Amino acid sequence: MLVTGVSRRIGIGAAVARMFAADGWRLLLTGLPAYDDAQPYGGDPDGVPALLSELGDRAGFVPADLLDAAAPGELVTEAVRRHGRLDAVVAVHAYSTRTELGSLDATEIDRHLLVNVRATLLLAEAFGAAFSGDSGGRLVLFSSGQRLGPMPAELAYAASKAAVENLTTQLSVLLTPRGITVNCVNPGPTDTGYATPDAHAAVAELFPGRRWGTPQDAARLVRFLCSPEASWITGQVIDSEGGFHRYR
Repeated sequence: MLVTGVSRRIGIGAAVARMFAADGWRLLLTGLPAYDDAQPYGGDPDGVPALLSELGDRAGFVPADLLDAAAPGELVTEAVRRHGRLDAVVAVHAYSTRTELGSLDATEIDRHLLVNVRATLLLAEAFGAAFSGDSGGRLVLFSSGQRLGPMPAELAYAASKAAVENLTTQLSVLLTPRGITVNCVNPGPTDTGYATPDAHAAVAELFPGRRWGTPQDAARLVRFLCSPEASWITGQVIDSEGGFHRYR
């Protein structure tokens, strides 16, 4: 399995890695810790080494900047080289910064599209070419619920994730006949440590259960989608938001 977007131990990518390593999968993880380091919430300097120590010989890590057009194909090639085959790709990676109407920057819009859309499409192509089975392949993408309500402070991010949802439909028609199901998870607001205390409390009130989603909630859905029991599910965007209400 190849898992992208792994950096901080509190993130969804790390939760996916832990769950699948515990299930016996062999993993190649990738991420760009420097991106998280530059964000307001801050990075996790010990995150990747500590996670690899936790997972033992089940996982390896290759840093990659998905702004590089060659990176997706190189990651797939490396996963196959290390493990002999690649059965699943879980694309958790995301580029997200504030992009508001009135202060839009063309370069910043392009970064969103290149990392979130182009890299995802190139990962899918490389995975489809490398997959050697007749069935059982899994491609799991990630969205953010932008289809369910506006994200006025993150216009470029919302547009790029809308494209990822559309790719789920497009790719499923092409990859499912090759034995690879394609689905997309919208985990809703997930507590990965990025929210300020006031924002965290306010958003929690929008859930019927008065709690945010956890990375483990998202990882459990990914586990199901990668299981044999999910072999009939493809081309779907699955909203797993714990009853989150954007408006009250």
